[in-house]
Amino acid sequence: MPENEMTLIEHIGELRKRLTILVVFFVLAIIVSFFLAQPLIQYLQYTEEAKNLTLNAFKITDPLKIFMQVTMILALIITSPLIMYQFWAFISPGLLDTERRATLSYIPFSVLLFLGGIAFAYLILFPYVIGFMLNISDNMNIQETIGINEYFQFLFQITLPFGVIFQLPVLMLFLTRLGIITPMLMTKYRKFAYLGLVIIAAFITPPDIVSHMIVTLPLIILYEFSVVIAKIGYRKFLKAEQQQAIEEQQESLPPN
Repeated sequence: MPENEMTLIEHIGELRKRLTILVVFFVLAIIVSFFLAQPLIQYLQYTEEAKNLTLNAFKITDPLKIFMQVTMILALIITSPLIMYQFWAFISPGLLDTERRATLSYIPFSVLLFLGGIAFAYLILFPYVIGFMLNISDNMNIQETIGINEYFQFLFQITLPFGVIFQLPVLMLFLTRLGIITPMLMTKYRKFAYLGLVIIAAFITPPDIVSHMIVTLPLIILYEFSVVIAKIGYRKFLKAEQQQAIEEQQESLPPN
């Protein structure tokens, strides 16, 4: 039986196999992350943004909580290429050969964009936001007592969403490569996309126009870049569809 004609039981079995692989590798990634978490936490505590802050633990469990959260985040980042590969392997039987090859090549770019989004948020946005908050405290003569748990939660809140948002070009390319959306649709609803990006930026940033623009402008550029990428993917989709139609037509011709 061809792969694209698998029964429901076979699909469930395939899904279980892929989930088992992910669980095993995720456990191994947690073990590796266990040794990486403490050096990373110590590094983040003494960066330019944090070195002038006194980070306090208000609960006896706060250090352990931060350690476990950093361990889990590192494990997810380490495992993310395998997660994407297993997802691709699960859906690939329903794709054409050209689509399989094309979508598989997106995985490295997706990982790089995720890390790039985190780097952008940490190196550009996070220092500005921290400085903005501390300036408000100084202007109001407020002495801040900062909890280490709150500091790291704020760091995660600022950086991790950008890793996800920066997946937009790969997602758009993937969907257009499969013919699910078109660049024309993205262009038609551009103003609604911009509105959504502005709202996302408002949730992520503090309430001042400069930090809002720091986030909104890159998101809009990212969307426009996604439209350009989607046009490339859509042309390849149309070419693959045309080639498939020619092959089906040739197969339907009677033999000489």
